[in-house]
Amino acid sequence: MNETKIAFTVDEAAAYTGIGRNTMRRLVEWGKIPTLKVGRKILIRREMLENFVELNEGNNLRDKVSVKAVTR
Repeated sequence: MNETKIAFTVDEAAAYTGIGRNTMRRLVEWGKIPTLKVGRKILIRREMLENFVELNEGNNLRDKVSVKAVTR
């Protein structure tokens, strides 16, 4: 069976996009990527990640002001 995930943990999202884990955690903390919280686990939908990467192409992801937030 070949399953495709529709949501990732923060670490999985970092690996999927190539963004560092700490940077991904910071982006979530800043509210730049919409998340779903299930207990202590934070999930990020695949389509939100893809939209985020496309929207912020060329931006410095470590600069809170220059990073554009993805909206649903």
